[in-house]
Amino acid sequence: MSIRIRPFERRDTESVVSLWHAAGLTRPWNDPRKDIERKLQVQPELFLVAVDADAVVGSVMAGYDGHRGWLYYLASDPAHRGAGIGRALVGEAERRLEAMGCPKVQLMVRPDNEGARGFYDALGYEPFEIWSTGKRLIADA
Repeated sequence: MSIRIRPFERRDTESVVSLWHAAGLTRPWNDPRKDIERKLQVQPELFLVAVDADAVVGSVMAGYDGHRGWLYYLASDPAHRGAGIGRALVGEAERRLEAMGCPKVQLMVRPDNEGARGFYDALGYEPFEIWSTGKRLIADA
């Protein structure tokens, strides 16, 4: 397997959506295609995919708001887990964020996702106590 990381291209849409479904990242209240379209309007260079030949085997969306960076939709193909795809995607996203002057990166992990929590612990991410809240402005469904 020879993994290459590159920016997302529109032709990757269906492969990425399938990957997100396989990785358990999708939720009924978020339309993944709309999330992709929204990301392509804001810092599309921070939407990365990992490819093996022409097959999409991983993804990550990153963003920087001038205060801190964020990571979303990190996924690797379940058949390729343990091959370093997630680690490589996070590393490249961090490199790009740092090049933009981003001093800190954060992400959200659902409390019951033990695998993801262990993965990020191994990469040096530190959990912290916060009250996370949100408000939907545009309903996808």
